[in-house]
Amino acid sequence: MSDKGLIIVTRLFVSLTLLVISFKLETKIKRDGIYVRFFPFHLKFNHCSWDSLSKSFVRKYFAITEYGGWGLKCGLGGKGKAYKVSGNYGLQLVFKTNEKLLIGTNKADELTNALHKIGQLKQ
Repeated sequence: MSDKGLIIVTRLFVSLTLLVISFKLETKIKRDGIYVRFFPFHLKFNHCSWDSLSKSFVRKYFAITEYGGWGLKCGLGGKGKAYKVSGNYGLQLVFKTNEKLLIGTNKADELTNALHKIGQLKQ
């Protein structure tokens, strides 16, 4: 490979590495709903109101078999969308339209307690 080709490949590799390192999933549970942002794909928080949900609970999931890995995913067989960075627990949201969204978390107990505290743990 030429020097120019090696420089291009190195820059591409470093850029992709920095992109993956910058992934950050933020979830806020508030009385008016759930706010979620998966940076750098979402610059603003997406809001899901409690009124639009029929179910909201924390569950264990299998990233590879259910969604094909981590990241922004569309599940196989009607699993819905998923935002996952790491781990195997997530906040499962089922909308009244039957759409589904799984938001990954490393703080499953804390999230369950927050939902229970505001009366939005719907299984």
